[in-house]
Amino acid sequence: MQTGELEYALPPEAVAQEPVEPRHDARLLVDGGNDDEVQHRRVRDLPALLRPGDLAVVNDTRVAPARLHLTKPTGGQVEVLVTTPGPAPGAEALVRPGRRVPPGTVLRDAAGRDVLRVGAADPDGRRQVTALAHRSISALLDELGEVPLPPYIGRPVPPARYQTVYARRPTSAAAPTAGLHLSAEVLGGLAEAGIGLAPLDLGISVATFRPITADRLEDHVMGSERYAVPPGTWAACGEARRVVAVGTTAVRALETVAATGDLAGSSGLFIRPPYAFAVTDVLLTNFHMPRSSLLCLLAAFVGERWRRLYEIALQSGYRFGSFGDAMLVSRF
Repeated sequence: MQTGELEYALPPEAVAQEPVEPRHDARLLVDGGNDDEVQHRRVRDLPALLRPGDLAVVNDTRVAPARLHLTKPTGGQVEVLVTTPGPAPGAEALVRPGRRVPPGTVLRDAAGRDVLRVGAADPDGRRQVTALAHRSISALLDELGEVPLPPYIGRPVPPARYQTVYARRPTSAAAPTAGLHLSAEVLGGLAEAGIGLAPLDLGISVATFRPITADRLEDHVMGSERYAVPPGTWAACGEARRVVAVGTTAVRALETVAATGDLAGSSGLFIRPPYAFAVTDVLLTNFHMPRSSLLCLLAAFVGERWRRLYEIALQSGYRFGSFGDAMLVSRF
Protein backbone atom coordinates (compact mmCIF):
# COMPACT_ATOMS: atom_id res chain seq x y z
CA MET A 1 0.00 0.00 0.00
CA GLN A 2 1.32 3.43 -0.94
CA THR A 3 1.58 5.99 1.86
CA GLY A 4 0.00 8.54 -0.48
CA GLU A 5 -3.27 6.68 -0.03
CA LEU A 6 -3.34 8.17 3.48
CA GLU A 7 -3.24 11.70 2.08
CA TYR A 8 -6.23 14.06 2.16
CA ALA A 9 -6.76 17.81 2.01
CA LEU A 10 -6.88 19.26 5.53
CA PRO A 11 -7.60 23.00 5.64
CA PRO A 12 -5.56 24.74 8.37
CA GLU A 13 -8.72 26.23 9.84
CA ALA A 14 -10.07 22.71 10.51
CA VAL A 15 -7.25 21.97 12.99
CA ALA A 16 -8.41 22.77 16.53
CA GLN A 17 -6.22 25.23 18.42
CA GLU A 18 -7.89 24.80 21.80
CA PRO A 19 -10.12 22.24 23.51
CA VAL A 20 -13.84 22.69 24.04
CA GLU A 21 -15.21 23.16 27.54
CA PRO A 22 -16.47 21.08 29.13
CA ARG A 23 -14.40 18.37 27.52
CA HIS A 24 -17.37 16.04 26.95
CA ASP A 25 -19.03 18.65 24.71
CA ALA A 26 -16.71 17.67 21.86
CA ARG A 27 -18.66 16.57 18.81
CA LEU A 28 -18.87 12.85 18.06
CA LEU A 29 -19.34 11.42 14.57
CA VAL A 30 -20.98 8.00 14.96
CA ASP A 31 -20.71 5.67 11.96
CA GLY A 32 -23.56 3.25 11.40
CA GLY A 33 -22.07 1.66 8.28
CA ASN A 34 -23.49 3.90 5.53
CA ASP A 35 -24.13 7.61 5.02
CA ASP A 36 -27.79 7.36 6.01
CA GLU A 37 -26.83 5.97 9.41
CA VAL A 38 -24.15 8.52 10.34
CA GLN A 39 -25.12 10.36 13.52
CA HIS A 40 -23.84 13.72 14.77
CA ARG A 41 -23.69 13.50 18.56
CA ARG A 42 -21.57 14.67 21.51
CA VAL A 43 -19.10 12.69 23.58
CA ARG A 44 -21.42 13.15 26.55
CA ASP A 45 -23.80 10.78 24.69
CA LEU A 46 -21.29 7.92 24.78
CA PRO A 47 -23.01 5.94 27.60
CA ALA A 48 -26.20 5.82 25.51
CA LEU A 49 -24.33 4.83 22.35
CA LEU A 50 -22.59 1.81 23.87
CA ARG A 51 -24.27 -1.35 25.16
CA PRO A 52 -24.51 -2.96 28.60
CA GLY A 53 -21.71 -5.50 28.87
CA ASP A 54 -19.31 -3.47 26.71
CA LEU A 55 -15.86 -2.71 28.12
CA ALA A 56 -14.18 0.64 27.52
CA VAL A 57 -10.39 0.31 27.68
CA VAL A 58 -8.41 3.49 28.36
CA ASN A 59 -4.73 4.37 28.26
CA ASP A 60 -4.12 5.96 31.67
CA THR A 61 -0.63 7.25 30.90
CA ARG A 62 0.18 10.81 32.00
CA VAL A 63 2.01 13.28 29.76
CA ALA A 64 5.35 14.07 31.36
CA PRO A 65 6.71 17.63 31.37
CA ALA A 66 8.98 16.38 28.63
CA ARG A 67 10.11 19.61 26.90
CA LEU A 68 13.29 21.28 28.14
CA HIS A 69 14.76 24.66 27.18
CA LEU A 70 18.51 24.53 27.85
CA THR A 71 21.71 26.21 26.65
CA LYS A 72 25.07 25.07 25.33
CA PRO A 73 28.27 26.27 27.02
CA THR A 74 28.57 28.74 24.12
CA GLY A 75 25.19 30.22 25.04
CA GLY A 76 23.22 28.77 22.14
CA GLN A 77 19.62 27.81 22.88
CA VAL A 78 18.64 24.13 22.62
CA GLU A 79 15.21 22.52 22.88
CA VAL A 80 15.04 18.91 24.07
CA LEU A 81 11.92 16.76 23.84
CA VAL A 82 12.38 13.65 25.96
CA THR A 83 10.37 10.97 24.16
CA THR A 84 10.83 8.12 26.68
CA PRO A 85 10.47 9.74 30.11
CA GLY A 86 11.07 7.43 33.03
CA PRO A 87 12.94 6.72 36.29
CA ALA A 88 16.29 5.88 34.68
CA PRO A 89 19.15 8.41 34.30
CA GLY A 90 19.00 8.05 30.51
CA ALA A 91 16.29 8.38 27.85
CA GLU A 92 15.68 8.98 24.17
CA ALA A 93 15.06 12.52 22.98
CA LEU A 94 14.67 14.80 19.99
CA VAL A 95 17.10 17.73 20.05
CA ARG A 96 16.80 21.00 18.13
CA PRO A 97 18.83 22.32 16.42
CA GLY A 98 20.32 18.82 16.25
CA ARG A 99 23.17 19.58 13.85
CA ARG A 100 24.57 22.18 16.22
CA VAL A 101 24.62 19.81 19.19
CA PRO A 102 27.45 17.32 18.61
CA PRO A 103 27.68 14.09 20.64
CA GLY A 104 29.00 14.70 24.13
CA THR A 105 27.59 18.21 24.42
CA VAL A 106 26.64 19.13 27.99
CA LEU A 107 23.60 21.38 28.30
CA ARG A 108 22.91 23.82 31.11
CA ASP A 109 19.81 25.18 32.82
CA ALA A 110 19.04 28.86 33.45
CA ALA A 111 21.10 28.76 36.67
CA GLY A 112 24.18 27.58 34.80
CA ARG A 113 24.14 24.00 36.11
CA ASP A 114 25.26 21.18 33.86
CA VAL A 115 22.08 19.10 33.72
CA LEU A 116 22.06 16.97 30.55
CA ARG A 117 24.57 15.22 28.29
CA VAL A 118 23.57 14.55 24.68
CA GLY A 119 24.77 11.41 22.92
CA ALA A 120 25.09 10.43 19.29
CA ALA A 121 22.15 10.54 16.88
CA ASP A 122 20.37 7.43 15.62
CA PRO A 123 19.62 7.27 11.87
CA ASP A 124 16.10 8.61 12.52
CA GLY A 125 17.39 11.56 14.54
CA ARG A 126 16.74 10.30 18.06
CA ARG A 127 19.44 11.08 20.62
CA GLN A 128 20.40 9.37 23.85
CA VAL A 129 20.46 11.87 26.72
CA THR A 130 21.67 11.43 30.31
CA ALA A 131 20.73 13.45 33.39
CA LEU A 132 23.77 14.84 35.22
CA ALA A 133 22.48 16.81 38.21
CA HIS A 134 19.42 14.67 38.95
CA ARG A 135 18.99 11.04 39.91
CA SER A 136 16.74 10.37 36.92
CA ILE A 137 15.30 11.88 33.78
CA SER A 138 11.92 12.08 35.55
CA ALA A 139 13.42 14.16 38.37
CA LEU A 140 15.03 16.49 35.84
CA LEU A 141 11.74 16.94 33.98
CA ASP A 142 9.79 17.50 37.19
CA GLU A 143 12.05 20.44 38.02
CA LEU A 144 12.74 22.01 34.63
CA GLY A 145 10.35 20.60 32.05
CA GLU A 146 7.07 21.74 30.56
CA VAL A 147 4.22 19.70 29.11
CA PRO A 148 4.73 19.59 25.32
CA LEU A 149 1.86 20.44 23.00
CA PRO A 150 1.66 19.29 19.37
CA PRO A 151 3.62 21.59 17.02
CA TYR A 152 0.46 22.71 15.21
CA ILE A 153 -1.01 24.25 18.38
CA GLY A 154 -0.18 27.92 18.16
CA ARG A 155 -1.56 29.28 21.43
CA PRO A 156 -1.12 28.52 25.15
CA VAL A 157 -3.32 25.81 26.68
CA PRO A 158 -3.52 24.98 30.42
CA PRO A 159 -1.28 21.92 30.96
CA ALA A 160 -4.07 20.12 32.85
CA ARG A 161 -6.20 20.23 29.71
CA TYR A 162 -3.65 18.09 27.90
CA GLN A 163 -4.14 15.27 30.43
CA THR A 164 -6.96 12.76 30.73
CA VAL A 165 -8.98 12.89 33.96
CA TYR A 166 -7.70 9.40 34.82
CA ALA A 167 -4.00 9.99 34.00
CA ARG A 168 -1.57 8.23 36.35
CA ARG A 169 2.13 7.62 35.72
CA PRO A 170 4.06 10.16 33.56
CA THR A 171 5.28 7.76 30.88
CA SER A 172 4.40 9.71 27.71
CA ALA A 173 5.62 12.60 25.62
CA ALA A 174 2.15 13.13 24.09
CA ALA A 175 -1.43 12.62 25.23
CA PRO A 176 -3.76 9.74 24.33
CA THR A 177 -6.03 12.32 22.76
CA ALA A 178 -9.28 10.34 22.44
CA GLY A 179 -9.30 10.07 26.22
CA LEU A 180 -9.13 13.86 26.61
CA HIS A 181 -12.89 13.94 25.87
CA LEU A 182 -13.90 11.71 28.77
CA SER A 183 -15.09 13.58 31.86
CA ALA A 184 -16.01 12.33 35.31
CA GLU A 185 -19.64 12.67 34.24
CA VAL A 186 -19.14 10.44 31.20
CA LEU A 187 -17.25 7.85 33.25
CA GLY A 188 -20.07 7.84 35.78
CA GLY A 189 -22.61 7.47 32.98
CA LEU A 190 -20.75 4.47 31.60
CA ALA A 191 -20.87 2.76 34.99
CA GLU A 192 -24.58 3.48 35.40
CA ALA A 193 -25.24 2.03 31.94
CA GLY A 194 -23.50 -1.24 32.76
CA ILE A 195 -20.44 -0.50 30.69
CA GLY A 196 -17.13 -1.53 32.23
CA LEU A 197 -13.95 0.53 32.36
CA ALA A 198 -10.45 -0.95 32.38
CA PRO A 199 -7.00 0.69 32.19
CA LEU A 200 -3.74 -0.09 30.47
CA ASP A 201 -0.57 1.92 30.02
CA LEU A 202 1.27 2.60 26.78
CA GLY A 203 3.99 5.24 26.92
CA ILE A 204 3.45 7.43 23.86
CA SER A 205 6.67 8.44 22.15
CA VAL A 206 7.93 9.49 18.73
CA ALA A 207 6.81 6.11 17.36
CA THR A 208 3.18 7.25 17.60
CA PHE A 209 3.37 10.85 16.51
CA ARG A 210 6.07 10.81 13.81
CA PRO A 211 4.62 11.10 10.25
CA ILE A 212 5.18 8.26 7.80
CA THR A 213 7.82 9.35 5.31
CA ALA A 214 8.38 6.10 3.40
CA ASP A 215 6.64 5.81 0.02
CA ARG A 216 5.30 2.36 0.91
CA LEU A 217 3.71 1.52 4.26
CA GLU A 218 5.63 -1.75 4.26
CA ASP A 219 8.88 0.24 4.51
CA HIS A 220 7.85 2.29 7.54
CA VAL A 221 9.57 1.36 10.81
CA MET A 222 7.15 2.02 13.65
CA GLY A 223 9.61 2.12 16.52
CA SER A 224 8.84 0.64 19.92
CA GLU A 225 6.90 1.89 22.93
CA ARG A 226 6.65 0.38 26.39
CA TYR A 227 3.26 -1.01 27.38
CA ALA A 228 1.63 -2.82 30.30
CA VAL A 229 -1.83 -4.41 30.32
CA PRO A 230 -2.99 -5.45 33.83
CA PRO A 231 -4.14 -9.08 34.09
CA GLY A 232 -7.57 -7.87 35.23
CA THR A 233 -7.94 -5.74 32.11
CA TRP A 234 -7.01 -8.62 29.84
CA ALA A 235 -9.41 -10.97 31.61
CA ALA A 236 -12.21 -8.39 31.36
CA CYS A 237 -11.62 -8.12 27.59
CA GLY A 238 -12.26 -11.83 27.27
CA GLU A 239 -15.54 -11.54 29.16
CA ALA A 240 -16.86 -8.35 27.54
CA ARG A 241 -19.71 -8.19 25.07
CA ARG A 242 -17.57 -5.81 22.99
CA VAL A 243 -14.17 -4.24 23.61
CA VAL A 244 -14.29 -0.48 23.03
CA ALA A 245 -10.78 0.96 22.69
CA VAL A 246 -10.50 4.60 23.71
CA GLY A 247 -7.81 5.71 21.29
CA THR A 248 -5.37 4.09 18.91
CA THR A 249 -2.75 3.52 21.60
CA ALA A 250 -5.19 1.33 23.54
CA VAL A 251 -5.75 -0.64 20.33
CA ARG A 252 -2.02 -1.15 19.81
CA ALA A 253 -1.47 -2.37 23.37
CA LEU A 254 -4.38 -4.81 23.25
CA GLU A 255 -3.52 -6.17 19.83
CA THR A 256 0.13 -6.55 20.87
CA VAL A 257 -0.90 -8.77 23.77
CA ALA A 258 -3.09 -10.81 21.43
CA ALA A 259 -0.19 -11.25 19.00
CA THR A 260 2.57 -11.99 21.53
CA GLY A 261 0.89 -13.31 24.66
CA ASP A 262 2.93 -10.84 26.74
CA LEU A 263 1.00 -8.55 29.08
CA ALA A 264 3.93 -6.14 29.33
CA GLY A 265 6.94 -5.28 27.26
CA SER A 266 7.86 -3.18 24.25
CA SER A 267 5.54 -2.90 21.25
CA GLY A 268 6.63 -2.08 17.73
CA LEU A 269 3.30 -3.17 16.24
CA PHE A 270 2.46 -1.18 13.11
CA ILE A 271 -1.21 -1.77 12.28
CA ARG A 272 -1.87 -1.21 8.59
CA PRO A 273 -4.35 -2.55 6.01
CA PRO A 274 -5.12 -5.39 5.88
CA TYR A 275 -5.04 -6.34 9.56
CA ALA A 276 -6.99 -9.03 11.43
CA PHE A 277 -8.01 -7.43 14.72
CA ALA A 278 -8.18 -9.99 17.51
CA VAL A 279 -9.52 -7.92 20.42
CA THR A 280 -10.87 -4.51 19.43
CA ASP A 281 -14.52 -4.27 18.31
CA VAL A 282 -15.24 -0.54 18.61
CA LEU A 283 -12.92 2.47 18.43
CA LEU A 284 -13.30 5.97 19.86
CA THR A 285 -10.70 8.16 18.19
CA ASN A 286 -9.92 11.71 17.09
CA PHE A 287 -9.53 12.90 13.50
CA HIS A 288 -5.89 12.37 12.58
CA MET A 289 -3.30 14.12 10.45
CA PRO A 290 -2.59 12.94 6.88
CA ARG A 291 0.11 10.28 6.41
CA SER A 292 0.13 9.38 10.11
CA SER A 293 0.34 5.92 11.66
CA LEU A 294 -2.85 6.78 13.57
CA LEU A 295 -4.80 7.33 10.35
CA CYS A 296 -3.24 4.14 9.00
CA LEU A 297 -4.67 2.19 11.96
CA LEU A 298 -8.12 3.69 11.32
CA ALA A 299 -7.89 2.66 7.65
CA ALA A 300 -7.12 -0.89 8.78
CA PHE A 301 -10.10 -0.81 11.14
CA VAL A 302 -12.86 0.52 8.85
CA GLY A 303 -11.31 0.09 5.41
CA GLU A 304 -11.66 2.68 2.67
CA ARG A 305 -14.75 4.07 4.41
CA TRP A 306 -12.40 6.25 6.49
CA ARG A 307 -12.15 8.63 3.54
CA ARG A 308 -15.91 9.15 3.29
CA LEU A 309 -16.16 9.66 7.06
CA TYR A 310 -13.44 12.32 6.93
CA GLU A 311 -15.23 14.02 4.02
CA ILE A 312 -18.44 14.13 6.08
CA ALA A 313 -16.53 15.47 9.08
CA LEU A 314 -14.88 18.27 7.08
CA GLN A 315 -18.14 19.20 5.37
CA SER A 316 -19.90 19.28 8.78
CA GLY A 317 -17.31 21.47 10.50
CA TYR A 318 -15.71 18.92 12.79
CA ARG A 319 -12.42 19.94 14.39
CA PHE A 320 -9.31 17.87 13.67
CA GLY A 321 -6.18 17.13 15.71
CA SER A 322 -5.36 16.57 19.36
CA PHE A 323 -7.89 19.13 20.65
CA GLY A 324 -10.46 18.35 17.98
CA ASP A 325 -13.61 16.27 17.91
CA ALA A 326 -14.00 12.49 17.87
CA MET A 327 -15.55 9.62 15.98
CA LEU A 328 -17.01 6.29 17.11
CA VAL A 329 -16.59 3.44 14.63
CA SER A 330 -17.15 -0.31 14.67
CA ARG A 331 -15.68 -3.14 12.66
CA PHE A 332 -18.19 -4.38 10.07
